[in-house]
Amino acid sequence: MTPKKIALFAIGPLGGALLGFITLPLITWFFSQEDIGRISMMQVTLSFSTLFFSLGLDQAYVREFHETDNKPALLKMTLLPGLAILLLTLSVLLLDSEFLSNLLFDIPAWYLSLLVVVALIASFIARFLSLILRMNEQGLAFSMSQILPKILLLVIIGVYIVIGSEKSLSNLLIANTAAIVLVCFVFCWNTRQEWLASIGEKIVVTRLKEMLKFGFPLIFGGLAFWGLTATDKVLLRSLSSYEELGLYSVSVSFAAAATILQSVFSTVWAPTVYKWAGRGEGLEKIHKVTRYVLLCVVILFCLAGLFSWVVTYLLPKNYTDVQWLVISCLGYPLLYTLSETTVVGIGISRRTSLGMLAAIIAFVLNAAGNWWLIPIYGAAGAAVSTSVSFWVFFILRTEFSISVWQPIPRVALYSYTILIVVGAIISTLFGKVLGWSLYGYWLAVLLSCIFMFKNELFEIKSKVKMWSRARDGSIKPLS
Repeated sequence: MTPKKIALFAIGPLGGALLGFITLPLITWFFSQEDIGRISMMQVTLSFSTLFFSLGLDQAYVREFHETDNKPALLKMTLLPGLAILLLTLSVLLLDSEFLSNLLFDIPAWYLSLLVVVALIASFIARFLSLILRMNEQGLAFSMSQILPKILLLVIIGVYIVIGSEKSLSNLLIANTAAIVLVCFVFCWNTRQEWLASIGEKIVVTRLKEMLKFGFPLIFGGLAFWGLTATDKVLLRSLSSYEELGLYSVSVSFAAAATILQSVFSTVWAPTVYKWAGRGEGLEKIHKVTRYVLLCVVILFCLAGLFSWVVTYLLPKNYTDVQWLVISCLGYPLLYTLSETTVVGIGISRRTSLGMLAAIIAFVLNAAGNWWLIPIYGAAGAAVSTSVSFWVFFILRTEFSISVWQPIPRVALYSYTILIVVGAIISTLFGKVLGWSLYGYWLAVLLSCIFMFKNELFEIKSKVKMWSRARDGSIKPLS
């Protein structure tokens, strides 16, 4: 994938993050901490339903895309089974019209349940349609599909503020659901040729069985991964309060700025690495990419440790602790992204059960950690437990991948990830006490990283100069 295509894919996460930095403070000033916590429960449900009802076939679509000639048929075979099961499940749940709202929000209201159902269906369909743009390397369309819903959410919240609308959960839920539905409509429009062509295609049962065999372990792996990412919120709700859940959710939302790296990398990495594997090449390239991603991860952790205090100027006073929580909350997006570079052997060898095992072990560890730490530290305990669990998840994926594929250099990988995770734990649990002394730690790690990766930094600098000169026409770009 060329730098131009990568840049087009980056527009969406970057624009979404920038819009998020505008929208999130508005929401914290306008809506209650409890309602923000309740909305996070809907987001947990959305992620669960997408992972579970996909049946692992979304990953099968990515894996088989470059090896099939009939891509519309591939789309139908991977989308339809999960969608049918999802619709059937929701129909049963709606027999009690207040069940979902009571379960998620502790508020019995049929209209809240209906909004959740609409969001679930739209989110599921959007997941598969986004893969079409991703695999066809349509970066600009993919990015616009991410930015437009953020703009809609910002506009709706702005209208609420201007007209003095009620600061209620239903209004906040309407805004979020509308944004999700817009995502789905935009994806439908941008991929209309593909999904319209798929309508007339037949489902080949034998082929579907093969893909289900590939994706079946991913169902359990997906459930374990959902537990790994959602246990903190679920246990915060049951062991603490909606206020602590709201505080934690805001911290996670700020840390989601790191998903710029995660989203862009994950979008371009899977198609690229499978293309390399199909040609029987790419091991040295994979090692090189791993070092670049490690460099980015360490730098982002260090910058968060040095400048997280900035968020206190954007939020109400009751969100002061966000500056400490956000550092550990970076563990999910950044360590997961790093693990994507080291786990490729599992995908290439089709040993998806090992990925499932890594997720299950990390999930059990996270559940135990949250159970122990939340009653003591509240939201801070949840943040620390999740960060440590994702470090373990990264280690397991790396080692399992090596066991079934090729060895990779990992002294720098493990050394620097230990440094940043330990720093995050100390910052989150004892940041109030240690204060400015922590900045010395993060500065030392940052300087060490710059020295260790000086060759990569010089190479990045030279490539930026080359691309800049090529763009200006002073030299011809390399083909």
